[in-house]
Amino acid sequence: MVLTFIIVIFAIGFIGSFLSGMLGVGGSIIKYPMLLYIPPLFGIVAFTAHEVSGISAIQVLFASIAGVWAYRKGGYLNKQLIIYMGGAILIGSLIGSYGSSLLSEQAVNVVYGILALVAAVMMFIPKKLVDDMPLNEVTFNKPLAAILALVVGIVSGIVGAAGGFLLVPIMLTVLHIPTRMTIATSLAITFISSIGSSIGKLITGQVDYLPAIIMIIASFIAAPLGTKVGKKMNTKILQFILAIMIAGTAIKLWIDIL
Repeated sequence: MVLTFIIVIFAIGFIGSFLSGMLGVGGSIIKYPMLLYIPPLFGIVAFTAHEVSGISAIQVLFASIAGVWAYRKGGYLNKQLIIYMGGAILIGSLIGSYGSSLLSEQAVNVVYGILALVAAVMMFIPKKLVDDMPLNEVTFNKPLAAILALVVGIVSGIVGAAGGFLLVPIMLTVLHIPTRMTIATSLAITFISSIGSSIGKLITGQVDYLPAIIMIIASFIAAPLGTKVGKKMNTKILQFILAIMIAGTAIKLWIDIL
């Protein structure tokens, strides 16, 4: 039973972290429902929504930094975006993760369902074609970026997500950032956000340490592999995979909630 537990949790962490590196998200968009629904199928454990959010927060911290390290070369990391959105999302995630302990299980799942639904809709909105723009010529609305990041930080902090699955469609659709720069930079912002989420979850006792450690190990292996694959894939394919993944998660969660 212990071996089954380790294998199942490692597999969830590996799949989520691989997608994290490939798509520029923290991976919680896929790991949250996987942790919620898959372990009970094997009869090993049924995590609560608070436990799932706590494990996700810690794991995303390590998955995102592994992905950023793989993207450190090539000029894909936009420092101004990281400063403006990273600072705002850190404040928001601290507020959201600490406040999540005051919410019920159902409320945490509802917040996650709303986030996934919003992200899914945004991914299917037609995007301004900027992928051919030289990376050193990319500009964005700084106040808007900071405000959006603060909001994302608060709501994603509640569910233990770092907000990567919301940051990506926001950066693509609202701020008009090229796809590969979005993927790399959102991983860096996600890392900053996950610091706030992790601190809040640890302080309020929402972290189950054993599965968190297993998923951290999976992160260090899978996230760099996902990054390598993402660098070679067509940007339209990357966007389509993320859109389908987010939409599927939103539908499944809302079916269960309703």
